Amino acid sequence: MKKTKTLLAALALTVAPTLAMAMGCSGYGHETTAQSCIAGTAWDADKGACVPVNATS
Repeated sequence: MKKTKTLLAALALTVAPTLAMAMGCSGYGHETTAQSCIAGTAWDADKGACVPVNATS
């Protein structure tokens, strides 16, 4: 029984950092910003997307 508990504890300590690193690469929490919009568009926070900019002369 003691070996089983030790094995499970070692397994948990081995797997936990792997799962934590996987979350770092998932893209979770990344948002599109104004720097991500292509030329001729601007970030619209209400729509959550880049929208065309109307040029007025």
